[in-house]
Amino acid sequence: MTTDSPASDAPLRVVALNCTLKPAPAESSTQLMLQQVLDALAEHGAAGTQVRIADLNIAPGVETDMGEGDGWPSVREQILAADILVVGTPIWMGHASSLAQRVLERLDAELSETDDAGRPILFDRVAVVAVVGNEDGAHKATADLFQGLNDVGFTIPAQGGTYWNGEAMQTVDFKDLEKTPDPVASTTATLARNAAHLARVLRAARYPAE
Repeated sequence: MTTDSPASDAPLRVVALNCTLKPAPAESSTQLMLQQVLDALAEHGAAGTQVRIADLNIAPGVETDMGEGDGWPSVREQILAADILVVGTPIWMGHASSLAQRVLERLDAELSETDDAGRPILFDRVAVVAVVGNEDGAHKATADLFQGLNDVGFTIPAQGGTYWNGEAMQTVDFKDLEKTPDPVASTTATLARNAAHLARVLRAARYPAE
């Protein structure tokens, strides 16, 4: 199989969901981490923007549209238009944020949505995860998000998660660092390289229909 077709060389589309609990314009370590992921993806022809979930009225539920005032449909449109979804979350009490969980719950509605070939509508899309926190929990949050994202149809690339955990019981946040640690930057670069590669592979050779 080759991915050297014009379609595979076309720019990739990315949407990054910032699941910080802080509405704009508050500074957010998750925002900084996601921007670094977006910058790394841009080096591989993948462009996109962040959506801060706390700024929207994302209603609770497991439907694609929960009715008047629900902010999810506009987010869903961006997800469906993207080749790569990035979910970024802080750690709170050892877990991903409640807004990250709400994103998964709203994505659950896609299990009953299919394309013209009868395949789940989120097939052929890639998802990656970015986690920040000054307490333990990055591996668990990543694992939980991976499972949920894969369950609704996304494909996770090799080493598709990047994270930073600060020293436990301290107050230094990722955004407070003078420099991003080299291992974090290297992991983010690998995530971006593999995500862009996988997105182009799936664009050139889609999953089969039943």
